[in-house]
Amino acid sequence: MRILLAEDDELMGNAILTSLRKLDFSIDWAHDGRDVESALATHDYGMLILDLGLPHVGGLEILQRQAKSNKRVPVLVITARGALEDRVGGLNAGADDYLVKPFSLDELVARVFALRRRSQGWVSSELVLGALNVDSRQRQVRLNGEEIHLSDREFRLLVALIEVPGSVLSVAQLEERLYGWGEEIASNSIEVQLHRLRKKLGKEWIRNVRGIGFKLVDPAA
Repeated sequence: MRILLAEDDELMGNAILTSLRKLDFSIDWAHDGRDVESALATHDYGMLILDLGLPHVGGLEILQRQAKSNKRVPVLVITARGALEDRVGGLNAGADDYLVKPFSLDELVARVFALRRRSQGWVSSELVLGALNVDSRQRQVRLNGEEIHLSDREFRLLVALIEVPGSVLSVAQLEERLYGWGEEIASNSIEVQLHRLRKKLGKEWIRNVRGIGFKLVDPAA
């Protein structure tokens, strides 16, 4: 999942960025409201982590516009405004969850995983397709009960595919999910990772839809 972090505090932003990247999330970081709106308009995100006290365009205004948008993104609000009326106002404006500063990074991570599960209709962090089990929280992959060891990039690619099993994703869409701002993308990076993933899972698991993209399928189905 690619996440947009909207936070103007450098220490807080760096701490969140580091914690989530360790868990293989792709993170873009915007420091003010105008950059947030620009990023939301030009990229596809699975989640927005939003500080309400942003310069130029406030978080509540962003929430209200998001609620009316065709590109609705699940939103976790993080803010120092902990009064009841502030929390209610944020939730009524369109927030999906609310976390009051100061908070532990462990709690933030737990809420990110919980919001992802809710927004995608998962009952747990484990994604299952036939004999393939992917635990996005524990970073474990099992095929027919046997653990398969993947690199960070291979794991992120597999999660992107299994989140939408049977749906075709283009190379550009996969790059959008796997890479954040400033990350260098080799011209054939996705194809290389797909090749490696096929060798570990079996080539029948990832189907190439010629001229369109790739999809994850259960070969036994």
